[in-house]
Amino acid sequence: MENEMQQQKAAARASHRKLEHLNFDNLTLRALPLDPIKGGPLVVASPEALALLDVDPAEIDRPDFAEYFCGNKLLPGAEAAAHCYCGHQFGYFSGQLGDGAAMYLGEVVNSRGERWELQFKGAGKTPYSRQADGRKVLRSSLREFLCSEAMYHLGVPTTRAGTCVTSDTRVVRDVFYDGNAILEKATIITRIAPTFLRFGSFEIFKPVDAFTGRRGSSAGQEVAMLPTLLHHTIRTYFPDIWASHQGDAISAGVGVASDGSGGAPWPPEGGLEVEARLQAMYLDWLIEVTRRTASLVAAWQCVGWCHGVLNTDNMSVVGVTLDYGPFGFLDRYDPDHICNGSDDSGRYDYKSQPDICRWNCEKLAEAIRTVLPEARGKRAVAETFDPVYRRTYLGLMRRKLGLATPREGLEGEMADVGDIDADAGEDEMLVSELLTVMEETGADFTNTFRQAQGRAEPSSTAVVEAGGVLDYILTQMLAMLAGKNPELLHQMGLTPQMLNAEMARLKRSEQLAKQNDEDKRLRDRERWAAWLASYGARLQRAMAAGRLDAGMRPAVMNATNPRFILRNWIAQQAIEKAEKGDFSEVTRVYALLRNPFSDEDVSELLRNVDAKTGTVAAAAAAAAAPGAAAAPPAGPEAASGTAAEPGVSCSLPVYDGRPPGWAAKLCVTCSS
Repeated sequence: MENEMQQQKAAARASHRKLEHLNFDNLTLRALPLDPIKGGPLVVASPEALALLDVDPAEIDRPDFAEYFCGNKLLPGAEAAAHCYCGHQFGYFSGQLGDGAAMYLGEVVNSRGERWELQFKGAGKTPYSRQADGRKVLRSSLREFLCSEAMYHLGVPTTRAGTCVTSDTRVVRDVFYDGNAILEKATIITRIAPTFLRFGSFEIFKPVDAFTGRRGSSAGQEVAMLPTLLHHTIRTYFPDIWASHQGDAISAGVGVASDGSGGAPWPPEGGLEVEARLQAMYLDWLIEVTRRTASLVAAWQCVGWCHGVLNTDNMSVVGVTLDYGPFGFLDRYDPDHICNGSDDSGRYDYKSQPDICRWNCEKLAEAIRTVLPEARGKRAVAETFDPVYRRTYLGLMRRKLGLATPREGLEGEMADVGDIDADAGEDEMLVSELLTVMEETGADFTNTFRQAQGRAEPSSTAVVEAGGVLDYILTQMLAMLAGKNPELLHQMGLTPQMLNAEMARLKRSEQLAKQNDEDKRLRDRERWAAWLASYGARLQRAMAAGRLDAGMRPAVMNATNPRFILRNWIAQQAIEKAEKGDFSEVTRVYALLRNPFSDEDVSELLRNVDAKTGTVAAAAAAAAAPGAAAAPPAGPEAASGTAAEPGVSCSLPVYDGRPPGWAAKLCVTCSS
């Protein structure tokens, strides 16, 4: 009997298996009928973004492609995880936040040795979802996909969007926070970036905030954890800084291995010398993050783009645009423009974006004060941000105005384009005066820059007027103002700042209303003629000095001033069709955003799209034909069966024309 028991125990031990080797035999699933689980429809995909992962474009046509990019099938090697971070939201420290709707899938190292982090956004609850459901809807997901790729093609550093997959699953959303909740389609997008580490990733160590009473989720653990986080970040994403400071050697001083693992108490072993060397590396890293951030916001400003939620948890440490919640491109130039209907105080209006980004960099300096003295870090931010922003902004504006041309060919290097040279002050004043005239006369930001360049060589006011630049600008402004709704106050959350700004707008509107069209045209002509005279004189001096190639100017301006941008009304029309299952407008808009500087007819740019859908070829040809109606599209009201605006064309929208009147009524909030 004893031998038999021993044999049974031995047999049992021999049959023990690791989890990976369990002998599954799912007979029930094989024997009984099943409801198939299918991925939702693929709304749109970016071959260029997916190429960062070495994905063959042909893979997009696989029957199971959407399955992998909606989470029904897991990509081999993927490991799902959510990232914990904190942040200052609308100026106040909010404590623990984290990936409430995003899911880390892993990091792909492509054939070029580049490392790209892959995320799902909208896949469902994570440990940091708080009271939310972790879902995103088609409306917000399409805006993020289209704007991510639009910014990339505009040359603005950004996270990328690989896919957008929707479903029949419905989630409840109160879009305008007014109690009128609706059901919307749950949707997932794939996001790609070198990393999704952000300023808020370092704020997890913040002690109790004196104002809000909140503390970072890892407060008290910074001595052991902060060097590990810093070393991983610098070594992986800032290898030049790591190498220049001999990071592998000095990191041993805090017990951090070369792969970023480990950790030891601060200050490090090795005394003041090792501590000084580490601080020098941390300082260079902070300066580089600040430099990239300043350059990024300068690029935003020069394409008239506004980030609606510039919280520290939405600031990337590698200097790319992170999070496309509420955002907006300017139509009529308005420095007080607020693109987020949830931003009741106007903290993130267009003109404040550079100051907010600098403030956020200061908060990053505060977050690493355990290893780098706060005063030293903030001084570095102050000394770095403004000069870099000024140089970048000046350089881009010089290109937009044709005040800089490359040495050799369009792809050549710009000669001292952003230098603060003897002409810098004059050029900055010229830009400032231009923006003032644009604001006072109601000019469209994008169209003013784009259309003025090709009408004439503005060497004198007479030539400009003969070439039609003034007439074009003035006609556009009158058309925009005629359709502008000045009533932009929030129904709730009114603040003194908003009231003052709105009163100023109303005053300007009243002044405009007292003028008839001819009076306004005369007054605006005087303003524009004065600025154009200064502009022409500046160009003449530059050409006389041999600093500009007149033949290259139009090409430089064309390559800097976009024709197609993702205006809110363009996104809205694509969203409304997509919500009804028609993705054709998404495809068309995406095709144009991939070619933002093109002068080709819209029909040519959309030719392949038309061949693929087979539904809009005739309309596209009509839209681009000579004499085609250039009326704005009907607004959302038309889709609901109400009458469209007078003169609305049945052809495709004029994507590079003036915004329709209903565009001013669109409101984008944090609801997603």
